[in-house]
Amino acid sequence: MSHMIRCAHCRRLFRPNPRVKKQRYCSEKSCQRARKSLWQKEKMATDPDYQANQRDCLKRWRKRNRHYWRHYRSRHPEVAERNRLAQRLRNRRRGLVQSIAKMDASKQRYREKAKSYYLIPQIAKMDALAQKVLLIPAA
Repeated sequence: MSHMIRCAHCRRLFRPNPRVKKQRYCSEKSCQRARKSLWQKEKMATDPDYQANQRDCLKRWRKRNRHYWRHYRSRHPEVAERNRLAQRLRNRRRGLVQSIAKMDASKQRYREKAKSYYLIPQIAKMDALAQKVLLIPAA
């Protein structure tokens, strides 16, 4: 009868398989998942070919599932809101601006267009300079 060892993940005692040398994890699903996750993390850190393969696989998946995250956020609004709050906190800690704007984020259309205005200096007498002013709404 073989000896018992403690699982590296769940810390329970288990009887290792005699055919598996240096077995550190029991056969519980969560422990095997943790073992695989650790292996992948180490592989990503040390193997450039594995990194490239994973990057390519992710790229292909994103291409096939373009709207996955948009649909996920619409089906899980509480998760999306929690993520937004967490991102604001991370931005604050990094000293970044309070809000980040995306070019296509706003669906509103504004009547006011960008116009050219003449800025006339108050102190020195010189020609007025034409400057383009872009209106950015507060809301």
